[in-house]
Amino acid sequence: MKVAVISDIHGNFQALESVIADSQMNNCEQIFCLGDYAMAGPQPRVVLDYVMNKGNDWVKIKGNTDVMITDFDLKMYEKMQKQFPVMANALLDDVDIIEQDKKDFLKSLPEKKSIVVDGVTVLLVHGSPRKINEDILPGMKMSEIQEIIEGETEDLILCGHTHVPCGYQTLSKQTIVNVGSVGRPMTGVPKANYAIIDFNNGTFSVEHREVEYDYELAASLIRSRGFEGANELSDQLIMPILRHL
Repeated sequence: MKVAVISDIHGNFQALESVIADSQMNNCEQIFCLGDYAMAGPQPRVVLDYVMNKGNDWVKIKGNTDVMITDFDLKMYEKMQKQFPVMANALLDDVDIIEQDKKDFLKSLPEKKSIVVDGVTVLLVHGSPRKINEDILPGMKMSEIQEIIEGETEDLILCGHTHVPCGYQTLSKQTIVNVGSVGRPMTGVPKANYAIIDFNNGTFSVEHREVEYDYELAASLIRSRGFEGANELSDQLIMPILRHL
């Protein structure tokens, strides 16, 4: 059984459509979505409408920016303004335009979920098993990874949050896979990232995927939102930031 694992859509419906089409061409039967659906993207409401209408073939958890949208207050905004003003402005606009039913949907999602797929135990998280906004990045020491997953027993741990794909095989024979970002990759390449997990009778294999999409349209749509800093976010879709590790 093949499963597509996606994360960090960030309101980018063009990227999401292309990833779903690619997953269908690769015969994926299910989608696992690891959060960050809407914030600071071209079409947050369109993405949320799409995801909310998906049934049991989608397993969904929340991400840290989903919590920002549902738990927004002025104190949070003021703190973000000092550190990340563009993202603070995007969040303020998101909170204004996203309808209450969509916020209720985000709030209802779990922060993590443990499931069994074809004999493999799988833990879905956004950042890490211990914190929704903790980074799991390439090049980390194995001792750091072991500390982050301490106490978890699942064979496979799936995460996102950093917008950079990577993976680890631990001394405890557990596999950690960061699937990267669908809607705002930080790989230096304007392509959507996700992963396909092929489960087979207690075993699994992992394939990281890069998918072309209409990033120029997505960039134009976020620019048209008009909040201060929207042009900067638009440019980052055309020339994605390469996250230095």
